[in-house]
Amino acid sequence: MFSKSKINEPGPKAAADTEKTRPADSMMPKAPGDYAPTAPRVKPAASILSSDLTITGNVKTTGDIQVEGVVEGDIRAHLLTVGESATIRGEIVADDVVVNGRVVGRVRGLKVRLTSTARVEGDIVHKTIAIESGAHFEGSVQRQDDPLSNGTGTPKLAPPTPAEGN
Repeated sequence: MFSKSKINEPGPKAAADTEKTRPADSMMPKAPGDYAPTAPRVKPAASILSSDLTITGNVKTTGDIQVEGVVEGDIRAHLLTVGESATIRGEIVADDVVVNGRVVGRVRGLKVRLTSTARVEGDIVHKTIAIESGAHFEGSVQRQDDPLSNGTGTPKLAPPTPAEGN
């Protein structure tokens, strides 16, 4: 006869119980103007290439890289940090370059910083540069407004003319 079922109870509790059976707001389609991001985008952490790692080949990312090992190839990144124990043999192209270790090859960056433990053997093309006392550098330094462009002395080969093919 009588039961403690909440279905038959009058008042606000019955309305609250019906909301529990409705799909969550995340399941409901939203109107285009109702979108609000849940959290701001967080910049991903830097990729770390550890000291026992040797990479043969090119590395390319839009993010940040910290190299502690050896890279035999070119690196392109947003921020590149060369650790004290690291060696890079190849060209570096990055918005920001911080060299604590050894680089053999060209360095191109908007901001280039050679710390006191840096050893660079190659040319540096930069917009701004800082070289700390004690850094070892052999090469030339050239300032450019856009050092990341490929117009830094790398000749682009023209396509062969028909006469060359004979």
